[in-house]
Amino acid sequence: MEPVISVRGVHNRFGRQVVHEGLDLDVYPGEVFGIVGGSGSGKSVLLRTMLGLQSPRAGSVRIEGREVVGASPRELLDVKRRYGVTFQHGALFTSLTVVQNVELPINEFHDLEPATCRQLAELRIRMVGLPPEAADKYPAQLSGGMVKRAALARALALDPVLLFLDEPTSGLDPISAAAFDRLVLYLQKSLALTVVMITHDLDTIFRTCNRVGVIVDRRMVSGTLDEITRHEHPWIREYFHGERRRAAAGAG
Repeated sequence: MEPVISVRGVHNRFGRQVVHEGLDLDVYPGEVFGIVGGSGSGKSVLLRTMLGLQSPRAGSVRIEGREVVGASPRELLDVKRRYGVTFQHGALFTSLTVVQNVELPINEFHDLEPATCRQLAELRIRMVGLPPEAADKYPAQLSGGMVKRAALARALALDPVLLFLDEPTSGLDPISAAAFDRLVLYLQKSLALTVVMITHDLDTIFRTCNRVGVIVDRRMVSGTLDEITRHEHPWIREYFHGERRRAAAGAG
């Protein structure tokens, strides 16, 4: 099976700080792939590199076989139509209602009548489990969990095949986080999505991910959960078997 995302030999640095040094990554169709790493390991830098928002010093990033590094604006636009993304704090436009936020990408790529555009946006809002009355509310009127669902609705606006989630459950209580995880899995299966998720939440990793990539020593170690939890790297062992994991198991 060909990977839907293929990262090869990526180098990222900022001044003298080397963030990634020859990082490789493959994500296959239909899987939920989690990315973890310590503070400063470059998780968000890697996400921006895969999204085409910043160029690495060296290396290749291919999405569905299309090269992202060095692509023209038109070529990048074609790639961006194929993925949706949510950022850690929602990144909704605060001056727009939820339905207006969801309509933005639809209007950017399609010339539709306003009523049709709204109908499509309302469909996405229902898909993520928000009540109909949420459509005309502003982000400041929503709870944290509702903001994340609204951001997810916007990410799904163009029927993407790829979904990137940046810390999707951060700031949520355990019950809300579990509900969001179930929603992601439901959407992933019903819409045949490939999901790439940056998260530090061990419960989310074990609930949702088929495979995990861990950024250590400026490169990536990836595998199934079973393979990763048996890995001998000290940071990986501490992360998956240390106090945080014991606390999570105790809470369960």
